[in-house]
Amino acid sequence: WRYMFTRPEDLPRARAVWESTAQTNFRKSMWEARDKAAKTTGSQDPTAWMDYGPVWMRRDYWESLCHRWATGPWQGRSQAAKRNRAAHSEKNRHELECAPTFRELFDWTHKRKGTDDYVSESARTIAETYDRTMADRYVDGTPQTDLDAEA
Repeated sequence: WRYMFTRPEDLPRARAVWESTAQTNFRKSMWEARDKAAKTTGSQDPTAWMDYGPVWMRRDYWESLCHRWATGPWQGRSQAAKRNRAAHSEKNRHELECAPTFRELFDWTHKRKGTDDYVSESARTIAETYDRTMADRYVDGTPQTDLDAEA
């Protein structure tokens, strides 16, 4: 083993982080595979994508997913999610009269409505850490980017 945890209590947290990262990466890979199949076929119909699955996935799994994506319930959730994403973008732009900054969007999605309280201690810590990092990095009037991914 190349890496080992020195404390046994670190293992559950490491497992949770690993699974969360894997889930995020897999979701992104699946989105990219669907997007590539749609662009290749020129069709938004998942049944047309069956011959255009990713090389890293068994064909029978891909075909099963294509059938699932073509069903009413999945299509309904997909359309609802698209509407919600569009509505939030429009709402944010409408209320702020421009696209929100990273910090505005973070506060919008991590503070309780009607209060100035964060939904969790970790959300508050993330916001404070981001503010500190941005203040340290952009001192003396240096132009500050809207989102500094390293902060």
